[in-house]
Amino acid sequence: MTLKTYNLCLIGFGNVGRALVRLLERKRAGLREKYGIDWRLTGVATRRLGRASSPTGLDYEALLANQTPKDPATASNLEEWLQVASADVVFELSSLNHHTGQPAIDHLRAALNHGAHAITANKGPVVRGYHELRALAGEKGKRFLFESTVMDGVPIFSMFRENLPLLEVRGFRGILNSTTNVILQEMETGSSLDAAIRKAQDMGIAETDPSDDLDGWDATVKVAALCIVILGASMKLEEIDREGIRPLTAEQVKAARASGRPYKLVCTAKREHGNVTASVRPQQLSLDDPLAWVNGSSSAINFETDVFPGLAITGLSPGVEETAYGLLADFVNAVSA
Repeated sequence: MTLKTYNLCLIGFGNVGRALVRLLERKRAGLREKYGIDWRLTGVATRRLGRASSPTGLDYEALLANQTPKDPATASNLEEWLQVASADVVFELSSLNHHTGQPAIDHLRAALNHGAHAITANKGPVVRGYHELRALAGEKGKRFLFESTVMDGVPIFSMFRENLPLLEVRGFRGILNSTTNVILQEMETGSSLDAAIRKAQDMGIAETDPSDDLDGWDATVKVAALCIVILGASMKLEEIDREGIRPLTAEQVKAARASGRPYKLVCTAKREHGNVTASVRPQQLSLDDPLAWVNGSSSAINFETDVFPGLAITGLSPGVEETAYGLLADFVNAVSA
């Protein structure tokens, strides 16, 4: 088998980026032996480093140790950085901006125009720029992939794209935000909302500002991504009926659990008469509902299709490595196509 080495560039080098590099190194032998793939890290763009690059490969062990690689080249703009790094694959790992999808859309557009595969863990570009980026990828003969955007690397998009031809998806129902799931579970024991948030932050799953989770935005963006890509709907965030968990009190949540009808932040979408409607809202679920038993940072979704009345996928307590795995899988799928 001929071995081909790909130049990888990362925009963002936080927890997910670091986990991706560690996973790539751990899986290097398998990539070589099974797929004929090798890799080197030729570019990393962060606030601290700027746009660091080396076409022969950066010292990723130094990067993982928070050290500056030896003599990296720097670039004044994104296009120059991609050129100097000779990027074959770009991983876009910037923070979510659900209002515009920027600057991630610009990053991915630049990667594709450069001639690199574009892979992201950012939901914003899927919701705000999916059709444009998909068309651009096709025009350039590259791939725009985003498996890690909804369920931390669980293969939802690739499952439908590659393994379930001609299946008609009529809707879905699930729990897609782990932060609110943890918060609600803590509130069931009597913790205040603030105390529950601190617990989720200590676990590393809640942001310093958890507003996107509490107000339902994170889940809403995920619902929109699924509607756009899998249901083929022209879904805008503003069209999704959104309600977060912020108004719920600890007393309400605790009483709901005691009555056998716990609160969960439930995501739904349904195709009826050619139209797709969707919602994100806290609901009390009976204990015979499988979603009532999705605990902690786990997530689950059940798709209704024309062939399978229920096609369920569950991710049990995923962490940052699962998110990184989705990126790795997209990398393999992109360069193996």
